[in-house]
Amino acid sequence: MELKQSILAKAEQLFKKYGIKSVTMDDLARALGISKKTLYQHVPNKAELIHEILSNYTCSEKDALDQIRQQARDAVEEMLHIARFVVEMLRDMSDTVLYDLQKYYRQSWEMIQRLHKEHIYEVIRSNLVRGQQEGLYREDIDPSIIARLYVSKTLHVVDEDLFPKGQFRKEEVVRQHILYHIRGVSSEAGLRRLSLYLHAQTSKNQNES
Repeated sequence: MELKQSILAKAEQLFKKYGIKSVTMDDLARALGISKKTLYQHVPNKAELIHEILSNYTCSEKDALDQIRQQARDAVEEMLHIARFVVEMLRDMSDTVLYDLQKYYRQSWEMIQRLHKEHIYEVIRSNLVRGQQEGLYREDIDPSIIARLYVSKTLHVVDEDLFPKGQFRKEEVVRQHILYHIRGVSSEAGLRRLSLYLHAQTSKNQNES
């Protein structure tokens, strides 16, 4: 089991750095310092390897988002932390990974989309309900409808036809999308809280630079 976890971890690292299509099973075996025969004893093929990595990743993502929800002081801070989590994830990933998934590993890509539609929907819906209860989000919004709209829009964040990578940074697209969402659902109190958090983050960034 330790070798299997090492295989998955190294493969994920290589895929994020170089893209999925360009990394072969031979490359992975060399990086691990094992024979190709040993590699195939633990992973039958590349498609199954990718599926296992994504399954593990989706579980880790769920845990991370649950932790964000528990630690955030309010709904606005929760959404800002979710944005930061997504940005860090994108920074750690080659631009070709999502393209390779969509083109060459459709089944795995569809699994990601199902997770996105189901799990992210529930995360956002819960956040909207929380924000309404805290008086930070508007009372006239329907959490179920807004959460579905949010999910449908986030699928376009990684659409390179809409946001060509030479013109747009995915991190900034995510940031703008989150701010657009929060400002749209926030009450006056929520907007004041958002301004407070953004000012604090700007001051922190200036002190660190």
